[in-house]
Amino acid sequence: MNNKISYLLNTVRCMHRCNSLLIPRSSATARKHILWIGRYRDPLENVNFRKLFLNIFPSLHGSSLRFLTQKTDLVSTSAEIQPEKSTEAFVSEQAPQSSLELEKLDDSGSFKEKRVMNHSEPFFNSLQKCTCPCDVLDLASESAVSIKHFTNCLTTVWKLFKHLSEDQQRYEKQLIFEHPAFVKLCQQLLRNSRRMTRGDLVFSLHAVVNLGVPQNTLLVQTLVRVCQEKLNQLDNRCISVLATTLAGLDKDKNVSALQAGLQLLVEQRIPSIRDIFILQSLMKCIGKDAPVFLKKKFEMAVLKEIDHLTFPNALRVFWALVAMNYCSIPILNACSKKIQENVHDAQFRQLILILEACNSLQYRNVKLFSALADYVNSTACLWDKRQMMLFLSAFETLGFQPSELMGSFAEKVTEDPEFLNLKNLLIVLRVYSRLNYVPRHQKHVFFETLHSCLNKYIPQISDTELLKAVYSLCILGYLPHRALDELLQKESFSDDLYKEQKEMMLRCVKACMELDSPSCTKPAFVLTENSSSSVSLNLRKAREALIELLGDENMFRQNVQLPYNYHIDFEIRMDPDRKKVLPIAAADDHADSSDERLAFLFVPLSAFCVGTTHPQGKLAMKKRHLNKLGYHVILVLNKKFQEMTDEDAVEFLKEKIYSKNAFPFYEVAVQDNN
Repeated sequence: MNNKISYLLNTVRCMHRCNSLLIPRSSATARKHILWIGRYRDPLENVNFRKLFLNIFPSLHGSSLRFLTQKTDLVSTSAEIQPEKSTEAFVSEQAPQSSLELEKLDDSGSFKEKRVMNHSEPFFNSLQKCTCPCDVLDLASESAVSIKHFTNCLTTVWKLFKHLSEDQQRYEKQLIFEHPAFVKLCQQLLRNSRRMTRGDLVFSLHAVVNLGVPQNTLLVQTLVRVCQEKLNQLDNRCISVLATTLAGLDKDKNVSALQAGLQLLVEQRIPSIRDIFILQSLMKCIGKDAPVFLKKKFEMAVLKEIDHLTFPNALRVFWALVAMNYCSIPILNACSKKIQENVHDAQFRQLILILEACNSLQYRNVKLFSALADYVNSTACLWDKRQMMLFLSAFETLGFQPSELMGSFAEKVTEDPEFLNLKNLLIVLRVYSRLNYVPRHQKHVFFETLHSCLNKYIPQISDTELLKAVYSLCILGYLPHRALDELLQKESFSDDLYKEQKEMMLRCVKACMELDSPSCTKPAFVLTENSSSSVSLNLRKAREALIELLGDENMFRQNVQLPYNYHIDFEIRMDPDRKKVLPIAAADDHADSSDERLAFLFVPLSAFCVGTTHPQGKLAMKKRHLNKLGYHVILVLNKKFQEMTDEDAVEFLKEKIYSKNAFPFYEVAVQDNN
């Protein structure tokens, strides 16, 4: 009897000592302590912390974790899962419904958590009043008694943590991991992981991963393993949360097996999902490696609910399609329309992401681009010059010229060029040269401003950057003489990785120096070089139309190579009145400078700015130089020409050849995806 009493007293003393060790410091004391630390110390570098997570329960740590393979039937309910299901049903009867259910994404793109709980309980009332993660942990150490309490505390910690600034998160993260109650929460998760409701299980894993608990710890691996076992029991909302969580984990055996099972389950569930939010979350997490048939299933599911599309969902569906690398024109058109209607509600970063998404998906919608450009231009006073420059750079990548916005930005550059550091200067030069935009009323002032900024950076600029800057100005028809002199003194780029590209740029610069110089005069005629009678397959239709129209192959020349490495598809020579086509041989004999020389260029759609007949920089430079060489240039959009009937093709060429007012451009139909 005395021995039993002695054992009892020793047990009480041990429990008392253990309890004293678990008494947490107040959050205020902890904050005071952490602020005295001179250098931030990553809590994950704490050896004791990692050891604690790996050895919370020796019995669990000692047993090997089982891994599901892709051959395992993860969709059908196996006999092994049945006991877990009955246990969860029992827990659900004793506790209120899962306290965490999925709502829409907030502005930060994180999951909001909707609480379904008994508000009469003092614990949950106190939990709602917590304002920082450490307050939640203090409450957990004092009042949490059930797994429902612990899971709600953990997810509340994550909810409060994610709304902190980056600097605040660094310190709060260290406080969280050093708090004794956080260890207690993790212990409870391990003990009760197989008895937790599906919502608590999935949201607990989501919170643990996002708080930064290492993936290779026993805690995370156990939660992943239990999710494997209960995968078939998860509803659509839980599947969406789980997919988002797995997207933030590295591939290991457990994660890969769970992702494989999740993909099979999602494939079966897609027809029953009616929430666009859940659909776009799953699309984003399934990723670009998903099979095409699965991407098409997602497309059909989204299209069924497209009438209920909201502005936030339109943005997320855009980015979900990027994540899947799947261009669905019907979905993108619907999303674009919703974005145009609510463009005034979009933030700066969202506008940039929209343009980047369009580029990734090779999606061109002139109405969408115009709406975004007009909005930015109309609210120019709200944006600083660097933000406007980022917009222009994004448009340049798409090949779209927002002329009014570029004009407004040019005025800001001439008024205050000081913000143009070397990096910004190179961006501005690249954008304006590729999109071939020169301000109408301040052309000289704009060029002089850019030239002055370039001269300021010549002592520190690299050879490559100097070549890019000079090349951009030359494309626009402006010769920066000091920079040109400096460039021509540089050594060749023979050893450079991009040798061919830079040699091409140098050739263009030298051609501009000769042909754009004020001393350059129009030659009487141009001798062609390396003339060839061969013609590419995509120009065969044009050749046949010219033969039918002019009656003889000797009335035109094809595949003409000119000086300065310029090439034209077809050349036709006419009398000065543009009424008669001259045979090529006869025209060469008398070489009359008054003869008209027509140069036909069949160009792709990408050579024009999106949705317009405005040529981009390189094509505009070539047209300008061909004019200096004595040619009238006729630009023909090859795709549109190939779509014409033979009769229409002949009539089209006849009009361009014999009409003096028709030769400069072929009116390209505006491309519109709507």
